[in-house]
Amino acid sequence: MRVATHPGGFHADDVFAVAALRLAHPDEQIEVVRTRDAARQAAADVRVDVGGRDDASTGDFDHHQKGGAGERPNGIRYASFGLVWRAFGAAICGGSQEAADGIDERLVQGVDANDTGQTIMESLVDGVRPMTVSGVVGALNPSWDERLDQAEEDARFAEAVAVAQGILERQVAGAAGFQRARELVRAAIAAAAADGGDPRVVELSSNMPWRETMVNEAPDARLVVYPKSDGWGMVAVPVAPGAFDNRMDLPAAWAGLTGDELAAATGVDDALFAHTARFYASAGSREGVLALARAALADADGEADSADAAA
Repeated sequence: MRVATHPGGFHADDVFAVAALRLAHPDEQIEVVRTRDAARQAAADVRVDVGGRDDASTGDFDHHQKGGAGERPNGIRYASFGLVWRAFGAAICGGSQEAADGIDERLVQGVDANDTGQTIMESLVDGVRPMTVSGVVGALNPSWDERLDQAEEDARFAEAVAVAQGILERQVAGAAGFQRARELVRAAIAAAAADGGDPRVVELSSNMPWRETMVNEAPDARLVVYPKSDGWGMVAVPVAPGAFDNRMDLPAAWAGLTGDELAAATGVDDALFAHTARFYASAGSREGVLALARAALADADGEADSADAAA
């Protein structure tokens, strides 16, 4: 398959679009032609970020035509990566449109917004500019005073595509893993509440992606426990996926304690560590971490009772 795109400086938009095409056609050799020549572009099987058309049936994925190539319901306009992903994302994700939509939200829309001039994030600290994936790809371009011939520029583009493909492959694998984990987390949520159990403590078989499912589907959950290579961990459930605030903080008296000090403060002999931020603690055994969970819940209940009495 021959894919035409523009020469010169590249952006995450065209780079990720080519990477996505490579994943969509794993059994085909993808030849990339970087040219402004209209005849060579027309002769290609697919055109990315060139050609002035948006029509997946003819292999055209451009957004530079008058009026652009449309936008998502949330207002994020489509760039070439988004157009390619819209056409092939579900197939790349093994037929799962849900997984493809998740990657569109986490990765594709940010790249598209950057390319179409839409600001979707801003720094909260003066002078600090967070590096985005678009910035990472852009940084692979030659610097202003480098002098490269066409072959060398194309090699830089190929290097950028390889980086983008690796990122995209991990996103696809992560999306598949999330879907597998979600069913396990749902089963654990149900098990926690079964037979008179305490739905506030959910036990997982391993530390898998659980936050989104737990936040959205387990309103009573406060703590998650799971086995680790060196014992058992316990994490507070956040108020929202990605949030630093929790539904319940661990006791203030535990913050920053380790070993014997934590064991003395908690009454749990194999208590190992409690984070200063009060969202995580660990113990050497399942019995130990469950004892920590019960102690943390009792402390939170006591604080709530005190607050009610004061009110």
